[in-house]
Amino acid sequence: SIFTILKAIKAGEMIKEPYGITVSRDIQDRQRLHPGATGDLSGLLSELIVAAKTISAEVNMAGLGDFLGMAGKTNIQGEKVQKLDDLANSAIKRRMARCGYVSVMASEEEADAIPVVEGYEGKYTLAFDPLDGSSNIDVNVSIGTIFSIHRKVSARPYVTRDDFLRRGSKQVAAGYFIYGPSTMLVYTTGKGVNGFTLDPSVGEFLLSHRNIKIPERG
Repeated sequence: SIFTILKAIKAGEMIKEPYGITVSRDIQDRQRLHPGATGDLSGLLSELIVAAKTISAEVNMAGLGDFLGMAGKTNIQGEKVQKLDDLANSAIKRRMARCGYVSVMASEEEADAIPVVEGYEGKYTLAFDPLDGSSNIDVNVSIGTIFSIHRKVSARPYVTRDDFLRRGSKQVAAGYFIYGPSTMLVYTTGKGVNGFTLDPSVGEFLLSHRNIKIPERG
């Protein structure tokens, strides 16, 4: 009740914030930790989340549409490409090509770097596996999207190999989406890891797993 809350405030107790924080707010809160931030990384993550919602919807409808089975080609890893691999890859490319935050992309499904639309080049690189575990698709087991974001380091207008091949410690953000019984996002921008679950009734990712850590004893 309000009286309990006022009593806790008077006693100087911390009132724990309830779960249900949106991922949009979490991204903004993390941005505030960096006074010089331009908001570009926040914008990139937000666009990536929209792409993942699209993929989630396609995955959930896979059994009812013509989305199952092979696409009839092989990726650079020598793996048979599934139709949903293609759909997921296209969903991310379409969303990020004009977002204005990415200079170039790299996908597990394509041998070459993926340029963005001319005039929309940003200051980050995005590497992703659009649908990891795609061999699980036909048996209805969880699959996911993995992503890694680096800041473009070269001053040239074009992208070099050095912009991509960098230490993991130089990442500005990384994470993954899981499409299973529930759709989840787990990500970090370097200060802690939080997990969010998609509430399909409102179409928003809500905080469900706060401050995820690897246990000292697994």
